[in-house]
Amino acid sequence: MRIHHIAPDISMLSDPLAVPGLGFLPVNAFVLRAAEPVVVDTGLSLPGRGFMEALGSVIHPSDVRWIWLTHPDRDHTGALFDLLDAAPPAKVVTTFLGMGIMSTERPLPLDRVFLVNPGQTLDVGDRTLFAFRPPLFDNPATVGFYDPRSRACFSSDCFGAPMASADIAGGNDAFDVPPDELRAAQLLWATVDSPWIENVDRAAYLATIRPLEVTEPELVLSTHLPPAIGRTDTMLDMLAAAPGSRAFVGPDQQALEELLAGFERTPG
Repeated sequence: MRIHHIAPDISMLSDPLAVPGLGFLPVNAFVLRAAEPVVVDTGLSLPGRGFMEALGSVIHPSDVRWIWLTHPDRDHTGALFDLLDAAPPAKVVTTFLGMGIMSTERPLPLDRVFLVNPGQTLDVGDRTLFAFRPPLFDNPATVGFYDPRSRACFSSDCFGAPMASADIAGGNDAFDVPPDELRAAQLLWATVDSPWIENVDRAAYLATIRPLEVTEPELVLSTHLPPAIGRTDTMLDMLAAAPGSRAFVGPDQQALEELLAGFERTPG
């Protein structure tokens, strides 16, 4: 796991994941060192990822006061209960639906939950966080937020892109990738993660982008993209183009068998 300090009060914990056929998917969590510190998502639900050790090098877990769960998919919830145990005062910021989805695997203690819907705010001591529904999402419980003090937009899966290598996926600047390649990868991810985009009403969809145009974040932070700093116009232009993207069709059984045969032929 890699740690990047991307702003005076924001650190990123990066844990790239190999995805056969797509490349390497960034998987990021964030620490916002507000007066009441916020951890945004808790990493992959795979054994031995070292999330708590990495987090402990950024902030003492017992100091965490809020765990903003952008949505309850398993690449966002890996160390959630470990962190709840290590941070007794902390509460999980989610929605009623997010809480319900979590309860199908391991229920969240109701006294550790704080429900925030898109359009509402959360006071974290020295700043107020503004909750919003990102334009692209794969889970109906998704809620990101904008921090006006750091001018950072925490966008959950929105803006994501598979990368060509683990080093690039775990990097600290999305624009280490040539702009045309980055845009193509983001539009691919849009069709993978938000397949409804090919059928969306374009005018209604574009209206969901306008709040980001108004806030003009300096930092665009995604679970599945290295940080994008000072390139908000480019990011929003990509979002506007998403409804015209070609639908993603994944490998079929024949392709899977060919992939497995290739593994069997690989020495060692």
